[in-house]
This record gives sequence, structure tokens and C-alpha cells, in this order.
Amino acid sequence: MSASASAAPGSAVHSLWTAAAPVADKIPAPKIEYAQLSPVLIVFGAAMVGILVEAFVPRRSRYTSQVVLAVVGLAAAFAAVVALAEKGYGTTKAHIAAMGAVAVDGPALFLQGTILLVGIVAVFTFAERRLDPKAHGRHVDSFAAQGSAVPGGEQEKAAVRAGFASTEVFPLLLFAVGGMLVFPAANDLLTLFVALEVFSLPLYILCALARRNRLMSQEAAVKYFLLGAFSSAFLLFGIALLYGYSGSVSYSTISSVIDGTAKTTPALADTTGNDALLLIGLAMVTVGLLFKVGAVPFHMWTPDVYQGAPTPVTGFMAAATKVAAFGALLRLLYVVLPGMRWDWRPVMWGVAILTMIAGAVIAVTQTDVKRLLAYSSIAHAGFILAGVIATTPDGISSVLFYLAAYSFVTLGAFAVVTLVRDANGEATHLSRWAGLGRRSPLVAAVFAVFLLAFAGIPLTSGFAGKFAVFKAAAQGGAMPLVIVGVISSAVAAFFYVRVIVLMFFSEPKADGPSVAVPSPLTSTAIAIGVAVTLVLGLAPQYFLDLADKASVFVR
Repeated sequence: MSASASAAPGSAVHSLWTAAAPVADKIPAPKIEYAQLSPVLIVFGAAMVGILVEAFVPRRSRYTSQVVLAVVGLAAAFAAVVALAEKGYGTTKAHIAAMGAVAVDGPALFLQGTILLVGIVAVFTFAERRLDPKAHGRHVDSFAAQGSAVPGGEQEKAAVRAGFASTEVFPLLLFAVGGMLVFPAANDLLTLFVALEVFSLPLYILCALARRNRLMSQEAAVKYFLLGAFSSAFLLFGIALLYGYSGSVSYSTISSVIDGTAKTTPALADTTGNDALLLIGLAMVTVGLLFKVGAVPFHMWTPDVYQGAPTPVTGFMAAATKVAAFGALLRLLYVVLPGMRWDWRPVMWGVAILTMIAGAVIAVTQTDVKRLLAYSSIAHAGFILAGVIATTPDGISSVLFYLAAYSFVTLGAFAVVTLVRDANGEATHLSRWAGLGRRSPLVAAVFAVFLLAFAGIPLTSGFAGKFAVFKAAAQGGAMPLVIVGVISSAVAAFFYVRVIVLMFFSEPKADGPSVAVPSPLTSTAIAIGVAVTLVLGLAPQYFLDLADKASVFVR
């Protein structure tokens, strides 16, 4: 009797041990389509190599190595995007890759191509070393000699004397571009959040690295970081609520739960009866994206950060971040929430109207060129939102075209701002630009072209973009929005033309700023901006057709 009793516990324990063994065979291997993800992988690979360059290449050779590596990596990634589009992944072969995490379709490839071209032009402006006078016999760029040094401290002075340069800005740029490539292509909410953090963190660091006005630069970075953290928190909280509502983070599953086509389970029946989870979650995720777009009332970071960051970084941020953020917003609204159009459209109407009016009106009061361009970018976010609200295929294609046109005008305009300098560095106060057209007619004329494009004057890319967006909004039943947009454009045209009048019809001051002679790098960046502005203005049809072909989301 006692023997059998003592055997029983042992046999029970033994049976517990053996039952757990076969479970290990059931873990499926992930299926990753590396060829379709190649643009992202190439950029991240180049960024990793850039970190190794910082660690192992002698300091005197890093600058050249990093510039070449960044340009080659971004160009190779762009070639990969073109190859994928040629093979039909933007149209007939569009599908969801990486086990449902990333979409490979027309809008994703179009926006990725735009971001990569913007990245290449941005590298040229980052690499400029001819604008400031030489320090201790060496050329210097726009970035602090040593980012970790206290501004004005002994360590910083020693770094300047030694001729140090912050060449790590190039891998940071590549990491930011890599995150931006994933952001508009993300097909689930967790991938969206990870991509947001991957491109935001390098931008926070880049904003703090200005060689001159370092305290203002660091203040801009802290503001951007703190407000960016708030927006990330909103996004993450929204993701949690949407997951609670639908039981999934996948775009297609959330969409089918909202539409009522998903297979009902007892858990889903409990949560889908509570629309508060869905509406609050949707609102919070949208707030996170509108922050990145710079829409009112989530725009407060924009003017301070644009003014304080190194101007090459400002140009890159203003162009590329808008492209990535609007891509993600389009995918969220058109893929996840088509069934809730009547819920989100009225809210977006209000945001678009506020953004257009506030951006245009407040810009009139600005006395600093960078802050003026910052409020201009806020107004443009409102114009682009008009296309988003259209909820038609023409709406998507018009937004894609506008983003491509706007990004190169912005890059070119900020590249010109880097050229106008005095003893303290860039002369960004508008009063210093008086008579610039007489001191340097070519630079003033180029800046005037960009300002006219921002204003939407015919024969520039800005006119073609605004016309496409407003036409799509009118056809989508948003005619009042178009009227507000046209009035805001007229107000905005006033301050753009005011700057042109200031440059060409004011007497230059004796102690006015000089115009630095840039290296071929910045000259190329500005020339590309002018070329794109004029080509998209004079012959936009090919590019409008390209955006039209690329306007179908895969689900």
C-alpha cells in the first residue's frame, strides 16, 4: 500500500515533464521578402557601415568616407525602389510583406522614392564646408565640432582647434531616412510606432548640433524631444485602445472589425459594442500623426525647432518628415478607417481650416526667414490636408504629387538661406535681406523662384500641386475648404511677395550681409530644387500620371 502511494507522485511528476517536450516543434519560421524590403535594408545597412566608419576609420578620412557612403547608399536604395516599381510591385504585384508588417504598393514606393531623393539632396547640404571662414586652417561645416562638449567650454574650444567635425551626422541622417521609408509603408500599428521612433530620435540629436547659436540649437532639440515624446505617448495609447477594440494591430483586421466583416468571437462581441475605445483610440493615433505633419493645434514645436536647428537639418526635416507623415496618415485613413469616413472627415475639416488660416496669418508677422518658412510649412500642411479629405483616388494622387513638389522647393529654399551670412553666421533676420537682389542678383532670383512656388504662382510646381489638391477636394465635396484654401493662399502670397520686394526694391545697407560662395554640393542642391520647381510647373502631366498610377493602396 505504501509502495504504490509513494510511486504515484513520481509518475505524476514524470508525466508533467514529458508532456511539455513537443511544443518546441510548433514555432513557425518568419517569412521575410528581402527583395521587396531591399530599399529599407540598403539604407539601414549603409547606416550601420557609417557607424563602423566612425569607430575604425582615421578622423581625417571620415568626412569623405561618410559623404560617399551616404550618397551611394541612398542612390542604391532609390535604384531598388525603381526596380520594384518596374516589376509591377506598385500596381499588379502590390502585396503585404514581412508577415503583414509592411505594405509594398504604389503609394509606399512613390513616397519612398521621394524620401530617398530628398535624402540625397540633403546629404549635399550637410556636407557643405565652404560657407564659414576656415577655423585654424581647416574647412568647417554647419555642425558642432564635438556634440558632447558644453557650448563655449574648454572642451569645445579644444575640439575646434583640433579641427574635429561631427561626421556622425551622416549615419544619423541615414537612420532617419530608414525610419521614414518604413513609416508610410507600415501595415500594422506596432511597425508604425517603431518606425516613428527610429526616424524621430536621430532628428532630435541632429537639431542640437548647430556649430553657431549652440544654446538655441540645444533648446530647439529639447523642445522637439519633449513635445515629440508627448506625441509618441498619444500614438501608443491610441494603439493600445485600438488593439483593445479589435484584438489586433493589423490594419486589415482592424478595418474588417470596424466594417463588421470580421469573424465574431465572444471577446470581440464584448469590445466592439463599445465605440468609445475605437473613437478615442483613433483620435489619439491621429493626434500623433498630425504632430509630425505640423498641423494646428499640434504645430507649436515647428517655428522654434526650424529656427534653432542647423539650417541643413531644418531643410531635411521640413521636406522629408512631411512626406513620411502624410504617407502614414493617408494609409491610416484610407486603409483602416474607410468605414468611419463620416466620423473623421468633419474633424479633419476643422484641422485643415485652422492650419491653413493660422499658418498664413501668423507668417505675416514674422521677421525671421526661418520662422517665416516654418509658418509657411504649417499653411502647406493645411493645403495638403484638403487633398487627404477628398477621400477619392484623385485625392491620393494629388497629395503624392504635392508632397514631391513641395519637398524640393523647401530643400532649395533652406539651402539658399545658408548662403546669406554675416560675422555671426547666417543672417536670418528679414531686415538683413534688404537689397540682396543688388548685392547678389542670382541668389535673390533663385530665392524668388522658390517663394513664388510656395505662393502657388502659375508655371511653378506650387501652382500645379495646389491646383491638383484643390480640384480633388472640390470633386470630393469639400468646396468650402477650397475657398478657405484660396483665401489663405492669397494671404500667404502677400508675405512671399513682401520678401521679394524687400530683396529687389530696397536699398542695401552698408553693413549688410554678404553672400557666401558655396561649393558644388550646395550649388547642386539648389540647382536640383530650381529644376524640379520649373519642370513640375511647366510640364507636370507625366508626374501627375505617375502619381495617379501609384495611388492604389493594397489591403
